[in-house]
Amino acid sequence: MNTYLFIYDLMQFCGHSWIFTNMIIRFMSFGKDSLADTFYSIGSVMRLCQLLSVLEILHILIGIDKSRLFPRLLQITERIIVLFVVINSQEEVQGRYIVCVLFFLWNVLDVVRYTYNMLARMGIYYLPLTWLNFSLYIPLYALSVLAKAFAICVSLPYFESFGTYSIKLPFPFAFSIYFPYILKAYLLVLFIGMCFIIQNLFSERKAHLGTGSIKKKRS
Repeated sequence: MNTYLFIYDLMQFCGHSWIFTNMIIRFMSFGKDSLADTFYSIGSVMRLCQLLSVLEILHILIGIDKSRLFPRLLQITERIIVLFVVINSQEEVQGRYIVCVLFFLWNVLDVVRYTYNMLARMGIYYLPLTWLNFSLYIPLYALSVLAKAFAICVSLPYFESFGTYSIKLPFPFAFSIYFPYILKAYLLVLFIGMCFIIQNLFSERKAHLGTGSIKKKRS
């Protein structure tokens, strides 16, 4: 199972590294013009990586990954909702700069995280990388939540205009679901979840970067 998890982390590392490198090269080559078509150039690979991340929930459920289920479930759900429900369904949002910002934050986080995971599965703990994984993740995750919230706010006028995912049942049910209201309610859930996840990230940081933990890993 350790070999399987290493291969999984390697696949995710390769995918996110490709996205990250592609974004940097495109920006250096085309400047600001590259930001608007970020989704069109790397969106398919990003969608694949995020779909694969659902396996991480299964890993925890069957016990081969010792991470806590609820925080990981929240993080994966946030990305799936924002990427597939919000961005992928609204072409007008796909060309916004916020998509590039969001993808950049996700890839910085995941390149570091999957690199750390691969080395940890081989029993290698490189202190600067450990510090990056458990310290950098906290502010960047908070920024990514702000970017997700901004992407949702940008998408609201389009969901209102096009009626995407809104449902109105005919008589005699007289029942309707107005999707922009659901998105607005989800914004509250997003920030409540952020508080919970950041608290969990601080706990993980203390567990892995505490004096006792560092000495144990060095030995």
